[in-house]
Amino acid sequence: MADTGSGADRLDTTKPHSARMYDYFLGGKDNYPVDVAAAEQVTALFPAVSAMARTNRAFMHRASRLLAERGIRQFLDIGTGIPTRPNLHQIVQGIAPEARVVYADNDPIVLRHAEALLHSTPEGRTAYVQGDVREPGKIIAAARETLDFTQPIALSLVALLHLVGDEDTPAMILRRLLRPLPPGSFVTLSHATGDFDPETWERVVEVYRKGGTAAQVRSRAEFSAFFTGLELLDPGVVLAAEWHPELGERQGGTEIPLYVGIGRKP
Repeated sequence: MADTGSGADRLDTTKPHSARMYDYFLGGKDNYPVDVAAAEQVTALFPAVSAMARTNRAFMHRASRLLAERGIRQFLDIGTGIPTRPNLHQIVQGIAPEARVVYADNDPIVLRHAEALLHSTPEGRTAYVQGDVREPGKIIAAARETLDFTQPIALSLVALLHLVGDEDTPAMILRRLLRPLPPGSFVTLSHATGDFDPETWERVVEVYRKGGTAAQVRSRAEFSAFFTGLELLDPGVVLAAEWHPELGERQGGTEIPLYVGIGRKP
């Protein structure tokens, strides 16, 4: 187990945390009253938020399965969240038992549950890094202990970049994460949008920001810009329900305002 960075951070239950709110939306129990209160505010504004969380997770399953089937054997998942079966390593090691997976998150409660992320197949390996996406260098350095950076790696930031405001330069963070990855690597992204109901999503963003999370929804064009310089896999940038539904585990419909895509580093 790799416990790198801020693993000793104390658990702060005075402010809501996005990972624990996400756990609540998925029906989990690893959350606190402050998280529940914020999550219920979001639910009151956008009642389909739990369906959106399930849709996002189903996309992660389909995307990880597709990449494993295409021969990728190394995965770096940032913004892991509280473990919910099946986790990414269970998906990809079910296809390729030798696959290696590194998880990273900045919530100390995820560290407490990291053991659930470390039940690798004998042939493969999993590791956990306590780290913040805003410090990509630390995450990459820790990931090097488990992953071979001479071979392709699938980077995933699923439902994460909408928790990084423009003030923290998310495009630059993504470039710094992609820079050390070899050609043939992939990045999987999903992102909430206000394209279809901007007023509601302005209010949702305000709930997160009042709790200390620099949330920011983005348009399709803004989300597509994250893939600049990459080769988009078909069908490109689409709503989650439209991304390879034939792979199964489809959740939600086209009314779920979540853009997704996978890019390949040439």
